[in-house]
Amino acid sequence: MPGPTLDLSGQVAVVTGASSGIGAAVAAALGAAGAKVVVNYRGDRDGADQTAEKIRQAGSEALVVEADVSSEADVERLFAETRTAFGTLHLLVANAGVQQDAPADAMTLDQWRKVIDINLTGQFLCCRAAIREFLARGPLPAVSRATGKIICMSSVHEKIMWAGHVNYAASKGGVMLMMQSLAQEFADRKIRINSIAPGAIRTPINREAWETPEALAKLLKLIPYGRIGEPEDIANAALWLASDLSDYVTGATLFVDGGMTLYPEFREGG
Repeated sequence: MPGPTLDLSGQVAVVTGASSGIGAAVAAALGAAGAKVVVNYRGDRDGADQTAEKIRQAGSEALVVEADVSSEADVERLFAETRTAFGTLHLLVANAGVQQDAPADAMTLDQWRKVIDINLTGQFLCCRAAIREFLARGPLPAVSRATGKIICMSSVHEKIMWAGHVNYAASKGGVMLMMQSLAQEFADRKIRINSIAPGAIRTPINREAWETPEALAKLLKLIPYGRIGEPEDIANAALWLASDLSDYVTGATLFVDGGMTLYPEFREGG
C-alpha cells in the first residue's frame, strides 16, 4: 500500500482569519491539496472572497463565513454552517489574531482584553467546537489516520518576550500551554493538536517592520537565515501538520522563523 501523502482530498478544513496574510495562504494551500475549506473572516469580505476564489480555481470547494472568533455565539454558528455545508470537519487552523500595541504603563484595559479575547479565548472557543465535532463524529480511518487535527497559530513571542507588546506576548504564551494541554487531554482519542510559531512574515499586521529598506535591514539583523518569511512558508508547514505525514506529531510547536529564536544577537560571544 502507498504511504501517507500531502493529499487532503475528502477532508474539510476551517481556517479562521483567512481573508489575508497567513490565513489566506494556509487556506489556499489546503484547498490546493484537495480539502474543502471554510474561509472565515471578520471584516474583509473582499479578501475572503479572493481566498475562496483561489481555492475554487484549484479545483476544490470553499465556503465564506463571517464570524468574530471572540464571540461564543459566532463560533458556534461558524461550525454549524460548516456542518450544514460539508457534513463535518477534519481540520481546524485557528489563525485569527490581532495586535494592539502600547507600553504597559499606557496600555488600556480594552487593548489588553481585545488581544486576549481574539488571540487566546478565540482560539479556545474554536478548538472546543472542533473537538466536540471530532468526538461526536468519531474516527474516519479511510479519510485520515487522526480523528481530527487542530493547528493553532502561535508566534515566536510564545518564547521571546516582547516589550511594548505585553498583551500579544501573553496571548501567545497562553496559546502554547493551551495547545499542549489540549493535546495531552485528547491524544488518546486520536485528536492531534499542534502549533506553528511564525517569525517575521511579510503580512499586513507587521508592515511597518518591513515596508522600507531601512526597516527591513534592521529586521534582518534578527533573522540568521537572511530573509523575511513569506505567508507560503507558514502554509507549507500547515500542510504538513494537516496531513498524515505528521501523524505521530502532537503537542508540538513548529517554529518557522528563519532562526529568530536562536537569539542571533548572541552569535558573537554574548
